[in-house]
Amino acid sequence: MEQQSAVSIDVIALRSGPDDPTATLGIAARKWEPFAGELALPGVLLHRGERLAEAAHRAVHTKLGVPEDAIRAIGQVATFDEPNRDPRGPTLSIAMWAVVGDHDSDIATWVPFDAVPPLAFDHNQIITAARTRLAEMLWKDLTFTRALIGDQFTATRAVGLTTALHGTRPDPGNLNRILAAIPGLGRTGERVRVKATGRPAAVWSFSQA
Repeated sequence: MEQQSAVSIDVIALRSGPDDPTATLGIAARKWEPFAGELALPGVLLHRGERLAEAAHRAVHTKLGVPEDAIRAIGQVATFDEPNRDPRGPTLSIAMWAVVGDHDSDIATWVPFDAVPPLAFDHNQIITAARTRLAEMLWKDLTFTRALIGDQFTATRAVGLTTALHGTRPDPGNLNRILAAIPGLGRTGERVRVKATGRPAAVWSFSQA
């Protein structure tokens, strides 16, 4: 009988706090074989009858130590079907994204996209592909965007977050036009000093409707 593929849920968990202008992703050492002790994305095998978001929530909570109430939002990124990606046998990986808030955890290591170390399985390839997709989602998918940046943010933070996901610093004029075109988002007229020198940063806010 032909062996059926298991389904793995691997999560790119992003953390972006109010005082952090970038975004970092969570990795942790694996407890069991294969690749015991090596760093990896949080991942679990999908249980029978379990929804994808439920499995992703479980992975972030159990593998990264993130409290359940700190997980703000979860969504799907892509599917990876290379048949030899897991030495245990054929495993289909469904990559999910999650946004988490501030919390205390002694399990996870949080790293920027440009400093991800070698990871187990094909997790480096998953992160590379997911980064491209998440960069496309920023400022377009409002569930993802608002979970990541909050309801109110400075222009400096918008630049930092865009840079973190795209890998290059955006043109300020183009970014301002992108922000101005987002439904429900507006410039408040307030300015906040985020650096010791230079002009205070403009503040943007989503309407509460």
